[in-house]
Amino acid sequence: MTSTYVPLESTRIATDHQRGWAKSLRAQITSGAKYAFVNADTPHELFHHMGLPIVTNQWWSAIIAAKQLSEYYFDYMETLGFHDRLARYSSLPLIAELEGDTERQPWGGLPKPSILCARQSADDHQKIFSLWSERTGAPLFLISAPAVPDPHPEWWRLARSDWETLYRSDRLDLMVAEFEALIAQLEELTGRSFDHDGFVRYMEAINEQERIFEDISEILATAPRCPIRISEQIPNVMIPQWHRGSEWALSHAKRFRAELHERVKAGVSVLEEERIRMMWIGAGLWFDTSFYSTFEESHGAVFAWSMYLPFAADGYIREIKGDSLRALAARVSAMNEQLHQPPWINSWLVEQAKKYRIDVALMLIPEHDRFSGQGSLFAKKALEEAGVRVIEVWSDMVDRRKWNRDEMSARVSAVLDAVLAEKGV
Repeated sequence: MTSTYVPLESTRIATDHQRGWAKSLRAQITSGAKYAFVNADTPHELFHHMGLPIVTNQWWSAIIAAKQLSEYYFDYMETLGFHDRLARYSSLPLIAELEGDTERQPWGGLPKPSILCARQSADDHQKIFSLWSERTGAPLFLISAPAVPDPHPEWWRLARSDWETLYRSDRLDLMVAEFEALIAQLEELTGRSFDHDGFVRYMEAINEQERIFEDISEILATAPRCPIRISEQIPNVMIPQWHRGSEWALSHAKRFRAELHERVKAGVSVLEEERIRMMWIGAGLWFDTSFYSTFEESHGAVFAWSMYLPFAADGYIREIKGDSLRALAARVSAMNEQLHQPPWINSWLVEQAKKYRIDVALMLIPEHDRFSGQGSLFAKKALEEAGVRVIEVWSDMVDRRKWNRDEMSARVSAVLDAVLAEKGV
């Protein structure tokens, strides 16, 4: 199978920007600048708008894993007596902090944060951040995660404009009140006043960025053949998302859209003879991202879908409707649940699989992460009922100790062989 694939210029620009940003962030915080250490599903927008740099827990976890340090730290975690069900993705930075050897850690370790912030969307998040607070003495702000009693199965059709109905007024009231308390704490920490008018403009810019990503998702879903590997799709979405609403992020989203449009128009694709389209469900396999291209030559199979791109539109676009903080609450209130938990995730994955013409899905199931682990099997059932073959990948985003690439490749190859046989290829 011949590949005509050429990397995108957008990818180089995005990774260069992120490298420069990370270098600048490192210089700031290691020289004593104030910064926040926050979980991925917290309202980053408030920190950005107040000009307080952030380090995101899961991003830092991926950095540690990319440095091939996770195996060492998880072995160390066992010596500390932590139970075996602790979520690896969320706990890895804490274990590195507790181990304490800053020479081993990326950046020579993180200095004491000025504030810690976590949303209580999983059983262990508040305890992980509480231990971090105890260790460093940094103040901790916890955000509630009150459940919606009856989530709409097609939530994404309501979330943009009818979010008051979807998430319930009492739930949004609670979150707005907590946001206001967090803003007061950030004002005290930074010495700045919260600019409400400026925040409206910032939220509108984020909506504009996410609509561009929606255009990109449509380009990818409707292209005759997949024009980009997900190993490039992910950074071109995730990096602007970390900087969402900024001039650079908006500019890059437009650049990415334009380049993809030209590639599709010119007939450029990952494979000249694309035979199987796959989706990768879950967070990235951060310690082995080259796995995504394993089946291109052997089976004409390409990963066309990752959650980060379509979720940029469905998970983030929220009409302001005269209340920017309430719109932000509607964005944050079920963000993690919609990506991982039934019944939120079931219909969305089926809709996405149909839209992208998916044959086979690989579903990452982190067995140590109860929040984004076992519930995935309900989504698997929904996909199979829709005609998609689903392969369970019982591994972890950052813990490679149980990852066996050869074994997984053999399992996937067997399924792909069966798909090709059914197609008469």
